[in-house]
Amino acid sequence: MTTLTELNACDAPVFVERLRGIYEHSPWIAERAAVRRPFASLAALKLALQAVVTEAAQDEQLALLRAHPELAGKAAVAGELTAESTSEQASSGLNRCTPEEYTALQDLNAQYNAKFGFPFILAVKGPTGRGLTRRAVIETFARRLKNQPADEQRECLRQVHRIAEIRLKELLGVEQAFGPQVMEWAETLGAISDSDTDLTCAYMTPAHRATAAQIMEWMRAAGMDARIDAVGNVVGRYACADDHAKTLITGSHYDTVRNGGKYDGRLGILLPIALARHLNERGERLPFHLEVIGFAEEEGVRFRSTFLGSSAVTGSFDPALLEQEDADGVSMRAALAAAGHDLAAIPAIARDPASLLGFVEVHIEQGPVLLERGLPLGVVTAIAGSSRYLVELAGVASHAGTTPMGMRRDAAAAAAEIVLLVEQRCAGRGALVGTVGQLEVPAGSVNVVPGACRLSLDIRAPDDAQRLAAVDDILAGISAICARRGIEERLWKLVEAEAVPCAPRLMDGLGEALVRAGLPRFDLPSGAGHDAMRMAQVTEVAMLFTRCGNGGISHNPLETMTADDAEIAGQVLLDFLRRLA
Repeated sequence: MTTLTELNACDAPVFVERLRGIYEHSPWIAERAAVRRPFASLAALKLALQAVVTEAAQDEQLALLRAHPELAGKAAVAGELTAESTSEQASSGLNRCTPEEYTALQDLNAQYNAKFGFPFILAVKGPTGRGLTRRAVIETFARRLKNQPADEQRECLRQVHRIAEIRLKELLGVEQAFGPQVMEWAETLGAISDSDTDLTCAYMTPAHRATAAQIMEWMRAAGMDARIDAVGNVVGRYACADDHAKTLITGSHYDTVRNGGKYDGRLGILLPIALARHLNERGERLPFHLEVIGFAEEEGVRFRSTFLGSSAVTGSFDPALLEQEDADGVSMRAALAAAGHDLAAIPAIARDPASLLGFVEVHIEQGPVLLERGLPLGVVTAIAGSSRYLVELAGVASHAGTTPMGMRRDAAAAAAEIVLLVEQRCAGRGALVGTVGQLEVPAGSVNVVPGACRLSLDIRAPDDAQRLAAVDDILAGISAICARRGIEERLWKLVEAEAVPCAPRLMDGLGEALVRAGLPRFDLPSGAGHDAMRMAQVTEVAMLFTRCGNGGISHNPLETMTADDAEIAGQVLLDFLRRLA
């Protein structure tokens, strides 16, 4: 079995030979990486190989892609694949395609090559390394065929690196302590749903309660004292020997959006449970109490009550929310009572800030920044504040055929100009983002100049001054547009949430753990809201982002990550915990 120590110490030709099968028919990658030795870790080796490809010329990158065989293509049928490719294609059963599947793959291969000029590349062993189904392979093939050439070339290179990652792990005989378990648990929870066709886990539904029970069971099996509190939070405690020690809280939410993904929120619960189990099996205790909280509700799907679980923990739970009703007229109060929760015990959930060391949340990025940079992990600097508005525009509805263009008071045309204003004001300004996510012409007709239009505004930034300046400019711009076009405007503020900066000492602790793992520290803001925003009301917070695949898609069944990224996240978090005084 090859070891990293041997790879660091051997002559360059031996290094290249040992890594011959890692990148398909492309020994030049190992040749150029050899001069970058020694590598402090497997993660550092992977990044070095990746950097060689990134720095290579365009024709070299294309040659690398073209060195790969088609899936279930002529080389596979003729038995001409490398041993690595043969094993990988067999892991997804591509050597056992039905005639219909084989025909579909040949058609896709032909269309793909005609469009892009290189073969379709997919790490068919998938995010867990155990293999995708043939159906998943064909669906991914068809979906990516719609990409633009430059985007698809980048995605193929990412898949090449994922294939190399899997092959390196096999070459070095790496045994993973956390990643495979986290992925397996996520699959188990992903099968518990309110829907028969997708993953939906809304507050206090049978699926939600079953998910909580399963998480509690895993916590107890990991050696934690575990319970479900009065709002449905699942709380696991891995206590230290000193009863008077402070507590570090970690965790995230286990509810989902409708038709959501398997890792949003849940990664931040399952990974710390896996760490607690590891510590317990070693008989190791930390110098503080470690608490993992699966927050019952963050998404607000059923009762429009976002951050319900973490609000209870921070003592900011609003009792008026108990009267909120779902689409079927069931109140939150009734739903909690039906689940056997004691509403009178909700105030007791609140934590004493003096007892806490901090809150650290691990979460998938839900965006493409880490993916585009080829990094598995990043340290969050701040959670963006947001300003949200509803805008109503009133013009004059008139006949589309008889009203001259220069005499119209077209509400939809004003809305279109506002959309472009938001895009122009927010573009190219770092982490500032602006979105018009809702746009409606009420009772619109094909032959009527729109007399009314409704639209939403969502302005976010990790710096409140930057966000508020953008809001001021956009609102002033809306007024100017409407005045020029003869449109009446009405605005309602829906949300005004301040940005939440992460604690420098906790950020530095995570950053130092990243460097010790052989990764560069990379800082980035979070544009999405997280339970850490609420937890910041009672203690210092930090977040560790994990790379999201499939272009960074989240809140979607295509949301994905890998066992390898979960593994390195576990190693970094465990190192952080062990060094946290």
